[in-house]
Amino acid sequence: MKIISYCMAMLMALLLISCNKNKESANVENIQMQDLQVDKTEEENVHTAIGSITGQTSSKDTGTLNLQAGQPIQKIDWDKKIIKTANLTLELKNYSAFNSAIHNNLKRYGAYIASEQQNETGYKIENIITIKVPVTEFDNLMNALPTAESKILEKRITSEDVTGEVVDTKGRIEAKKQIRDRYYDLLKQAKNMKEILEVQTEINALQESIEAGSGRVQFLSQQAAYSTINLTYFQVINPAVQPDTTPNFFMKFLQAFNNGTSIITGFILLVVTFWPIFLAGVIGWFVVKKSYWKRLVRKV
Repeated sequence: MKIISYCMAMLMALLLISCNKNKESANVENIQMQDLQVDKTEEENVHTAIGSITGQTSSKDTGTLNLQAGQPIQKIDWDKKIIKTANLTLELKNYSAFNSAIHNNLKRYGAYIASEQQNETGYKIENIITIKVPVTEFDNLMNALPTAESKILEKRITSEDVTGEVVDTKGRIEAKKQIRDRYYDLLKQAKNMKEILEVQTEINALQESIEAGSGRVQFLSQQAAYSTINLTYFQVINPAVQPDTTPNFFMKFLQAFNNGTSIITGFILLVVTFWPIFLAGVIGWFVVKKSYWKRLVRKV
């Protein structure tokens, strides 16, 4: 009986020990699962925070980054200075209507007329205007100028990038300002009138150069801010009348010069054409001259 009781006690002790181990392993697994869930939650929070900062969200299925819907892409402003110039020539069917529309509708584009020249002859009536328009409205105005009742005879657009010149000029201005400030310090340390005049001369030269550079930068900036459109439009009034093509003094001078050149060229060609006759004449002249001298010698 004692042996049986001892065995039963040992069996109960083993059962208690195994139960305690199972509970401890279960607690460890629960703790590990909780830690894993916490780690996943923290990771999701980190990804959410990064997405809110960068404007991107993470996909749980693919793990790729996608832009938020409707999120605009930022454009980098390089502060470009580009001067645009356009030359446009239009032939019209109704000069008065187009001329009124031009003068009344330019304000819509923030543009203005810088110069205007109207000419009228028996053949046609035309107007030559120079339009200054903000660079942001340049393309819109160029597309709006040709109408359904107009014919484009010439359209030319040129662009000049002056960004490098503006940046270089600004850098030179800053460097000259620093040199000028040093000369101001030297001017305070001058001991006599000669030194004062020498330093002041250098300061004046630097100041003139700085002002010239600043004016150049301002001019280029203004030219880049407002584009230029040289617009010529006309209407033929009487097609039977020939257009006035009377040459000016310069054209007459060129025509006279060309005429003189033609005369010289014609004379040279004439000589080349009749060279045997000229050669025979030269030989005959030498023969007659030789015989004449022989007669003079015999008489003497």
